[in-house]
Amino acid sequence: MRRKIATMVRSTMPTRAQMERNRFTGPLAARAELWRFNRRSVPRGVAIGLLVGIFAMIPGVQIAGAAAMCLPFRGNIPIAAGMTFLSNPATTPLFIAASLALGNWFGFHADVATFMALFERGASLGEWTGWLLSDAAPALVFGLLVIAVVAAVVGYVIAAFAWRWWTVHKRRTRLAQRL
Repeated sequence: MRRKIATMVRSTMPTRAQMERNRFTGPLAARAELWRFNRRSVPRGVAIGLLVGIFAMIPGVQIAGAAAMCLPFRGNIPIAAGMTFLSNPATTPLFIAASLALGNWFGFHADVATFMALFERGASLGEWTGWLLSDAAPALVFGLLVIAVVAAVVGYVIAAFAWRWWTVHKRRTRLAQRL
């Protein structure tokens, strides 16, 4: 199963050479350190992807934003792009409800019941915009920021430990095979 997924990803993803020829992705593809998987770039990519993916809940903007943030922080772009998919249509209402509750807990005012009513009845874009332009926006933005930063820090730590565990595991396996 894992090989099938890896084969599918390899066949559908553009190569670095193809990206270098594209005028939009050329500058990103030319910097090799943004595409290497090492102990520093992978945790950075995880943290950047989680931060952008949770805070900027606009599809399309998430991947571009994560790639742009990888430039100054030298994070791994494929990992960052993949981590933005944590916020998807299934998890977005949970993140929004949690951020509203967190924003209210910190003293902002947003009516969670109004959010749930809009969500359940499938409100129009105009109704959502009106709700966001009310006093709910500061609670939402603050809550999303806190959740995104905490998720990024936790993701960084987990990725760093996972990378360390994986390299030690590979080294021990190699040494055991030699003996």
